[in-house]
Amino acid sequence: MSAGSWLRGLRWRAVHWAFQTAQRDGVVTADTPAGRRFAAFGRGSMAAFPPGSVFGERWITVGEDTIIGAQVTLSAGMVPGQDLGPLPVLRIGDRCVIGRGSHIVAHHSLVIGDDVFTGPYVYITDQNHGYADPDVPIGRQMPLNAAVRIGSGSWLGAGAVVLPGASIGRNVVIAAGSVASLDQVQTLEAAGAWGFTIGSAIFDGLLPGGPSVAGQVREVLRATGALV
Repeated sequence: MSAGSWLRGLRWRAVHWAFQTAQRDGVVTADTPAGRRFAAFGRGSMAAFPPGSVFGERWITVGEDTIIGAQVTLSAGMVPGQDLGPLPVLRIGDRCVIGRGSHIVAHHSLVIGDDVFTGPYVYITDQNHGYADPDVPIGRQMPLNAAVRIGSGSWLGAGAVVLPGASIGRNVVIAAGSVASLDQVQTLEAAGAWGFTIGSAIFDGLLPGGPSVAGQVREVLRATGALV
């Protein structure tokens, strides 16, 4: 082995040793300085290292025995230091698992129940851009807030998006890549770009165009056997 190869191998081992050490020692728990910045960070909970963008911890609560993956963004408010009032705006329940690279962005009220699991790269927010005035650039219009609630026992697949105003019931599956923006009924599965509910679901109002479009979707799913 040449001296150059030996040095490259040594550097490789040093970098990976340092990274693994940082991953181990950088974990956030209730008794670490980072954990104590939260309004509550429950016993047995942990957030992996490295984190995503984390700020507004004073307005974030995390329950017990919850696992938050690496590179997960947890934020309360527009910018660090924003005063959001006396109460938390982001609440994550007990025994949840938040997948790697997910973003949970709260401004108003975002509640995740107990035993909620998400896949990687899920996006959940209670604020959206305003677009009421077509003559004004969207980025210059005031954002709109609407409370979000995700019921206990639910599962959000990889890349799912939960938009302001969504109220997801208990034990509901939101399929990978789906967008949830309206109420999802209890104990069913939502799938597709606009979160169609599969099973004995009501489609009316889930699509632009209302019941007529929803009826066409229902018939297609019946024909393929996806709806009973």
